[in-house]
Amino acid sequence: MTATGTRQRSMKRPPESGFARALRRMRQSMDSYPQLDYTVIRTVVLVLTGLGVVMVMSSSMATSFALSESPWAIAVRQGAMVCAGLFVFWLALRTHPERLRTFSSWFMLASVLLLIAVLIPGIGTGREEVGSQSWIVLGPLRLQPSEVARIAIAIWGAQVLAGRDPRDWKRAGSGFPLFVLVAGLCAGLIAAQGDIGMALSFSIVVALILFFAGVSWGIIGVLGGVVGFVAAVAFFSGGFRSQRFHVYFDALFGHFEDTRGVAFQSHQGFLSLADGSLFGVGLGQSRAKWFYLPEARNDFIFAVIGEELGLWGGALVIGLFAALACFGLRCARRAQSQFQSLMAAALTAGVVSQAFINIGYVVGLLPVTGIQLPMLSAGGTSAIITLAGMGVLASIARHEPDAISSMQNHGRPTFDRVLGIPEPRTLAQLREESKPARGAAGRVRREADKREARFGAPIAGGRTVRPTASRAPRRDQPRREATRSRGAYGNHGALNSDRRAG
Repeated sequence: MTATGTRQRSMKRPPESGFARALRRMRQSMDSYPQLDYTVIRTVVLVLTGLGVVMVMSSSMATSFALSESPWAIAVRQGAMVCAGLFVFWLALRTHPERLRTFSSWFMLASVLLLIAVLIPGIGTGREEVGSQSWIVLGPLRLQPSEVARIAIAIWGAQVLAGRDPRDWKRAGSGFPLFVLVAGLCAGLIAAQGDIGMALSFSIVVALILFFAGVSWGIIGVLGGVVGFVAAVAFFSGGFRSQRFHVYFDALFGHFEDTRGVAFQSHQGFLSLADGSLFGVGLGQSRAKWFYLPEARNDFIFAVIGEELGLWGGALVIGLFAALACFGLRCARRAQSQFQSLMAAALTAGVVSQAFINIGYVVGLLPVTGIQLPMLSAGGTSAIITLAGMGVLASIARHEPDAISSMQNHGRPTFDRVLGIPEPRTLAQLREESKPARGAAGRVRREADKREARFGAPIAGGRTVRPTASRAPRRDQPRREATRSRGAYGNHGALNSDRRAG
């Protein structure tokens, strides 16, 4: 055997394992569906929202009856808020993600002002009820500014860091110092409200934005150390937060010392999950919601889900949030610009981290923090804000390059056509549409846009040639067509034209 043959044999790749082969085939299969991210994200959001309405209706009947109202009073209010949130979700789907750049700074400024206003006595509320001053009461509505800040930091942070070099993060004009300063201010204001769980979720969003922007792990580790230091201070400072840590360690080792005091809520949540067993006691048949489990429709609604729907119901909820995390981050990798990529990663991290923190403390893996389960817990403005953020995420998914090409060549999906959601546009098409078209050329262009409304112009098909304002043929039209043919197809185009002439 020659040396060349030996070298070629040594350069062969090692044999692929069965798991790696299956993973590669699954990835290839997923890549063959250009609208997969958009389909999965909107489906998961709608399924979670529908399940949330059902579970709020089931878990709130006892509370509504105790308030001398109709058993469906809380469920009706939650349904109305969800309908408003779905309307905002629809508006977000109709909006191109790049248009959010224009008001991102004002949105961030408004969220900071709301975080400051909630700390002012007489404006903010909630300290006496749940221990954290996190809400602003606006008539029948209760606004939680930390929810607004989490969406605002995702949009504004993506706008500030998009196109920046992470190696120049120390330079003032790079955008990174400003982003860290504003994010630290917001996290400090949220922690000052007493809402440590939301501050932790907010910090996870900031860390993931920095990670996708290209910042090194060392800097992210430093920020994580700061968050850990704050948690240690809360543990050793005493008070109800320190008691929550003690209850967490007790539950972690399988015993509760004070089941009628500080450990009452966690213990009742464990009992609810245990009653559910594998298949649950049945929808609407929960016993814990009859004033055994505090905050059954809010913080501990996952315990009611586990009791009524059993292990399979809880696993379904966890699987839906895991799918949202997987395809949300996949959408961030496949987005058509870095601005959309950072925004998709931040929006995904905000919802998924909050969900798994909530599920984690219900099942005893984390200390109780008091944050809600997004799209499932009862909450008016929270549902609207969360669905707005998920609408932006779904809009980013439908504006992936492959999804745009698929919709413009093969038509929009039935979901978009029924709801009147317009065809997605590339960045070049968006810039072209933003330019005003005047005169006869503008009229012809608008007519062409109407004719293309069904399928659109294919992205991979080269430059779209629009009709000009003049409809009279030019004298040199045959010669121009032959020149265009040679320019587009080389000698083959000229040869074909010569054959047609012959």
